[in-house]
Amino acid sequence: MKLADLYARPGLTLSVEFFPPKTDKGEENLFREIEIIKRLKPAFCSVTYGAGGSTREKTIDLVDRIHRECGLDVMCHLTVVGQSKDEARSVLKNLKNKGIHNLLALGGDPPLGMTDWTPHPDGFQHAIELVREARALGFSIAVAGFPEVHPRAESRSSDLQFLKEKVDAGAVAIITQLFFNNEDFYRFVDDLRRLGVTVPIVPGILPILSAPQVRRFTTLCCSKIPPRLEDELVKVENDDDAAVKVGIEYATRQCEDLIKHGICGIHFYSLNKSYSLQAICKNLGL
Repeated sequence: MKLADLYARPGLTLSVEFFPPKTDKGEENLFREIEIIKRLKPAFCSVTYGAGGSTREKTIDLVDRIHRECGLDVMCHLTVVGQSKDEARSVLKNLKNKGIHNLLALGGDPPLGMTDWTPHPDGFQHAIELVREARALGFSIAVAGFPEVHPRAESRSSDLQFLKEKVDAGAVAIITQLFFNNEDFYRFVDDLRRLGVTVPIVPGILPILSAPQVRRFTTLCCSKIPPRLEDELVKVENDDDAAVKVGIEYATRQCEDLIKHGICGIHFYSLNKSYSLQAICKNLGL
């Protein structure tokens, strides 16, 4: 089923993000986790593309396997950085031939070891071009939103305007980067609605697995850790099991508040783990 149809259904639309494991054992572990996550009845899952398109083949193979073996609708990530237009078009055609209809169109992160984002000399310059290309091929497309502003944006207003242009170009949903302060998300939604954006805006939620890990993630995507959460993380700095419990409790409170505010869905950044998702959904009565 296409994204537009999934989000048009009544009720809360749950989705889960996975990343391609580096080893065969990791992949088999992931599929065991997917079987557990399926009990939560997610509407779809997504698979990341890797910095600079570094996991291109693994991503496509994993998307195809999940689609064929797990009975889940899948959204494939695809980035502008690190590949030519012809390479991106080849990926799109490959996905279409495999029966994959949903895409998350992204600018993407620089390849590992590089700090500056530079488009491929023969590639698309911006994600909006990828949106147009994918739409012409019949994909249902989501784009990324940044409640705390995109790290490379010139300003908050320009960031919002570029996002609106991606929607105008054919994106049917916005899925946000992780955030820990719901007020940032509500402000983000209000500003987009004032610009005339009407598509679903879906919060991306990260269940914390360790204090060092969440600090690393927030640094990479320029998200903030609120003081109340930082106070909790300090207490579990060297205790990952305790950090998981903090993450479950915090994500539960986040989701409860978001649901009260009428969100249409939640996109969980699973980190290929099922435990926290099960606990959060149980806490929410889902």
